[in-house]
Amino acid sequence: MGTHRYEVDVVWTGNTGSGTSGYKAYERAHEVRAEGKEMILGSSDPSFRGDRSRYNPEELLVASLSQCHMLWYLHLASVNGVVVTDYSDHATGTMAEHPDGSGRFTEVILNPVVTIADPTTRETAQALHEKAHSMCFIAASVNFPVRHEPSVKV
Repeated sequence: MGTHRYEVDVVWTGNTGSGTSGYKAYERAHEVRAEGKEMILGSSDPSFRGDRSRYNPEELLVASLSQCHMLWYLHLASVNGVVVTDYSDHATGTMAEHPDGSGRFTEVILNPVVTIADPTTRETAQALHEKAHSMCFIAASVNFPVRHEPSVKV
């Protein structure tokens, strides 16, 4: 169909006066910006000297997977006659840290809770999660399993 480009600016704001002169000398604070959008305040995970009040890259990756699944799911529901009246997801990601300090995600689990208007569409509503997973650009781009454990309510 085509190629899409996405542009963001990431700006480090954690220089406390002496730059990166030492491991504890700087903050991990940064800003994620995109034209015409509100800024996202970022940091590293608190385990890595980050600010707990700011989003970290790992949380944003999990959020991206959850958002992608949700948006595909809502689209598929609308074109398949399933009226969704509510959708929420408590997504979790697991990352394993290696001895050298690097690491990688080992899995993300999506837990969408979907409320539908018509009980006769429950089976279709449940099945659409598989299709949404297969259509998600983000899930198709990562090298770890993304599982979903949905529940459908009427």
